[in-house]
Amino acid sequence: MKTRRIGSLEVSVVGFGANNFTNFFGNVYQESDAKRLVDSVIDAGITLIDTAEEYSTKSPFGDGQSEQLLGAVLGARRKDVIIATKYTPNLQDRPNERGRARVIAAVEESLTRLRTDYIDLYQQHFPDPDVPIDELLEANDRLVKDGKVREIGCCNFTEQMIDDAIAASESKGLTRYASVQTQYNVLDMPTEGPGVLDAVKRHNLMVLPYFPLASGVLTGKYKQGQGAPAGSRFDGDTAVNNYLRGTQLTDARIAVVEKLGAFAEERGHTLVELAFSWLASQPFVASVIAGATKPEQVASNARAAEWQLSKDDFAAVAEIVGQKVPA
Repeated sequence: MKTRRIGSLEVSVVGFGANNFTNFFGNVYQESDAKRLVDSVIDAGITLIDTAEEYSTKSPFGDGQSEQLLGAVLGARRKDVIIATKYTPNLQDRPNERGRARVIAAVEESLTRLRTDYIDLYQQHFPDPDVPIDELLEANDRLVKDGKVREIGCCNFTEQMIDDAIAASESKGLTRYASVQTQYNVLDMPTEGPGVLDAVKRHNLMVLPYFPLASGVLTGKYKQGQGAPAGSRFDGDTAVNNYLRGTQLTDARIAVVEKLGAFAEERGHTLVELAFSWLASQPFVASVIAGATKPEQVASNARAAEWQLSKDDFAAVAEIVGQKVPA
């Protein structure tokens, strides 16, 4: 599998999202199934595993169920992976633990749950408008100097937030962010605005896109006028599902997906391969984070990014989805 650099880290161009541990396994830790899944990840050549302290059936509280399970099943294979985890600067059940104190507490708890003495990529999961970015960067810089963290990143930041963070790092000689994690796929630009990608390129950062399949829309399983198939992400009569169906499964959106599927098929590829490869073919994308619940799904994801799209391919896709060609 192709690899990319995130600062000093070398990562596979397809990553594994361990948030599925809390959705798939629930409150009961079925370690044998989790170990089989993680082993399949490593055997497929995937080296980046992404998790977070609040990936939990009790989310948004940071009891770290996903981290715990990952730490329990990695064992001697810890050396074979790059662990990317995240801290939340403002946990709902710890309203008074903010700033530097939050970072220090979070990293120690994550290290314990992951059963490791260092984290490869430590990411701020969400912005915190109430704490100066300098304070958070200083705390992260200390973690790097102490050897507890190798590289740092941010998630869900706007263009201005990225600019401000890099400026603060450079003015104070602090460790700077190496990566930005954001929702990004062939249908959707980052929800924080298209300027996020401009900031990434301006500061020579790398992107870790999540939801590469647009929550399953880019699998092709959804058809115009047919609703959500039984057992799919948008199945079920809940307020959230009703909202998502109204925004994600519109006829216009599904029509675009059908055109993308035809485009891929004409070139001997699947829609899923187009979704992964469209991201992986962009040089500022470090690793496409994708969840999986079965080893065969892991293997499929690992193969899906092998198509190197040409300039003409990008132009054709841009015309289909109505976006600019990625620079």
